Amino acid sequence: MSDKRRATLLEDLPEEIVVDQILIRLPSKDVGRCCAVSTSWRSATSTPQFMLEHRRRQPLLPIIDGQGQPTSYAVYRDTGAGSSSQQLWPFLLGPDNGIFASCDGFLIVYHGTQLYICNPVIRTHAVLPLPYYGQDFMNIVIGFYRHHPTDDYRVLLISESTNYPRYNLHNLTVGSDESRHVTVTMPAVSSPYAEQKLLEELRHLDHYPPPVQHRGSLHWCPYGASYITEGGGDIIAFDTEAESFRWMRSPAQLCYNRKLFNMKGTLAFWGGSTPDFTTINVWVMQDYEAEIWAFEYRIDLSTVDSSQRLYKTSLKKKRK
Repeated sequence: MSDKRRATLLEDLPEEIVVDQILIRLPSKDVGRCCAVSTSWRSATSTPQFMLEHRRRQPLLPIIDGQGQPTSYAVYRDTGAGSSSQQLWPFLLGPDNGIFASCDGFLIVYHGTQLYICNPVIRTHAVLPLPYYGQDFMNIVIGFYRHHPTDDYRVLLISESTNYPRYNLHNLTVGSDESRHVTVTMPAVSSPYAEQKLLEELRHLDHYPPPVQHRGSLHWCPYGASYITEGGGDIIAFDTEAESFRWMRSPAQLCYNRKLFNMKGTLAFWGGSTPDFTTINVWVMQDYEAEIWAFEYRIDLSTVDSSQRLYKTSLKKKRK
């Protein structure tokens, strides 16, 4: 059967069969190639609904920040044969380039002072309009999330003037022409400068893990949270619908290093139980409203192979 005949047969199929049963099951690279077949396929595979459903069907590919040792970023992926074949695949970015955030397969990257949203599947990008632009201003992305009531993708930014140390919170809906200023709403504290303290703390989290989105809120766990909350909690949460901040408490045990993460749809917390960081404890949120945590695991890191060794091994394999 000729290629022309095959194409004709495919075009004769109903669109819901081609899009929802065939294209949706293809690997990301093949979906990108399909965009060049016809304008109808390009339009069908470029909708937010298609991209989100296609992303849900793909394996998770976490991006690890190596902080330049020996590579800037690496994708953790399975090469197909099982856990023994999992490797780190490094990729290099220039000194003025980097990744700020990711959500549902979309990336926010920066080049100099400009921000872009990228879709790696179809290899497209668009400039994000900034609240302030120029050498005298900095715009830091502190959150990138899907707003569930509207299904819009939104970017939470903090702008800072290098000439005048004052911070402002902005929210940008992807696809809009401009961002909007967000009034900081938070629990009452005694400090008259609490709003600026909060934004200053969040502004300096750009080198920390991104916030965890859970139940319509973004969650951070910075070391300086208690300085802002005045003992009201050590987790800062931002309600993406009400656009207001609140405080939450982490597990009461002392932790020398700590991170929030999502574990099977549940807010989870891990922290080092010893100063030398040889073991970590993992808790999961048992009751979100009552802020009750349940201890889940204790992991002995002394039995885990060095990730630094894995970085170097994977880098050598990639260069071959």
